[in-house]
Amino acid sequence: MQEEKLHIPVMLHEVIDYLKLEPGQLIVDATLGTGGHALEILKRISPGGRLIGIDRDEDSIEVSRRRLSDFTGSFELVHANFADLDQVLSRLGIDKIDGIIFDLGISTFQLKDSQRGFSFQEEGPLDMRLDKGSYISAYDLVNNLNENEISHMLWSFGQERWHNRIARVLVQERITQPISSTTQLADLVVRAIPHRYRRSYYRIHPATRTFQAVRIAVNRELEVIENALKKAVAFLGKQARICVISFHSLEDRAVKHTFRSLKADGLINIVTPKPLTPAASEVEANPSSRSSKFRVAERI
Repeated sequence: MQEEKLHIPVMLHEVIDYLKLEPGQLIVDATLGTGGHALEILKRISPGGRLIGIDRDEDSIEVSRRRLSDFTGSFELVHANFADLDQVLSRLGIDKIDGIIFDLGISTFQLKDSQRGFSFQEEGPLDMRLDKGSYISAYDLVNNLNENEISHMLWSFGQERWHNRIARVLVQERITQPISSTTQLADLVVRAIPHRYRRSYYRIHPATRTFQAVRIAVNRELEVIENALKKAVAFLGKQARICVISFHSLEDRAVKHTFRSLKADGLINIVTPKPLTPAASEVEANPSSRSSKFRVAERI
């Protein structure tokens, strides 16, 4: 299916190797996406294995359901936030798992859908909700937060150097008209940055950090990482592993600090003292993997 070809699972070989997969295991994919990791996991835990896939995006779940159809009966897909991992597993009568993967990045499947509003490269509504049933959208934040709140959001979640200038321009713009589209927001960000820095400071599009910050704020992504990882470790059986792929420094920092805390509590051993990064061949084949970092821990 065309839609399923849009997203290539990142660091797939590392995920498969470090999870130590065997037939008959129970594995959780806490960020199912379009099922790229899940498909390869199912191949290796069959026969007799079971996969639980969790995702906030119902569209992604439906793509995964079709993609995994050869393994019908061996998986269960749940529309939920991984922050509620404990509730999901408890409802399914599960108290121990043999491994879990978190892929914290947004999928190409979501980025390519202009109506989701994640990308500044295509015209679309300013939305950015991973769960389309969520109450707050990017439009709400950009048009209702005050200048200081927008500035704080851009620095805290995007580490955007020009956060003050961008916030000022956004607030000035919305006096005359709402900021309602992705391209409108991107153009305003570019306008706010001093011209001489637009190329020298940014190796990426000048709006990248702003879009990251707004998306993180809309979906409260950083807030849930620590608690979700702790909940996951509580369900791991002895020597079972937790694997986490992150895509920017704020995510990776949260994972690193949580793993260190769990190790200090005597609950895990850290398998990767320093994060693994994708091989040059993977980055060449899939440029979106270039910023990914992969950390693994094992239950004691």
